Amino acid sequence: MALSDSFASSIGWNFDNSYRALPSEAFSPATPQKVPAPELVIFNPALAEEMGLHFEQTATEKIALLFSGNKIPHGAEPIAQAYAGHQFWGFNMLGDGRAILLGEHVAQNAKRWDIQLKGAGRTPYSRRGDGKAALGPMLREYLMSEAMKALGIPTTRSLAVIRTGERIERATTLSGVASLDA
Repeated sequence: MALSDSFASSIGWNFDNSYRALPSEAFSPATPQKVPAPELVIFNPALAEEMGLHFEQTATEKIALLFSGNKIPHGAEPIAQAYAGHQFWGFNMLGDGRAILLGEHVAQNAKRWDIQLKGAGRTPYSRRGDGKAALGPMLREYLMSEAMKALGIPTTRSLAVIRTGERIERATTLSGVASLDA
């Protein structure tokens, strides 16, 4: 379900979906899995400002719905990207098994930002994985990407980390989360 046009315009989303113009072998349509109890854990206001997005007047509940994938911003066209590589003892067609690209946000300065939900659930490339993410690794990724940015090293960055209310089974049971990366 897409968010209303007024909500999307108040934030400043400006989606372009150029990946959709690629041959169909390069991606598959993908829908984030709904989560039971989205809750904002951390938000990156400096990155939002750099992207020209305005969340100042947005309730944390709406931010959590958006960044969990429970609501899709107007203009987004979610896909999972396909890629190939040498893995599992040979050449394989692979893809994003837990990441869903919403599209590219084009800022007023014409800079493009890929907007991706990570831990958004299974995609056509998940193989037997659940496509989910755990809180600890997502917080480490958030912190490390901001440290790399501060050191002048180009990197992806997390706009937010959202607790999903799910239990994630790995070596131990962990708290489920979602992350929105740019």
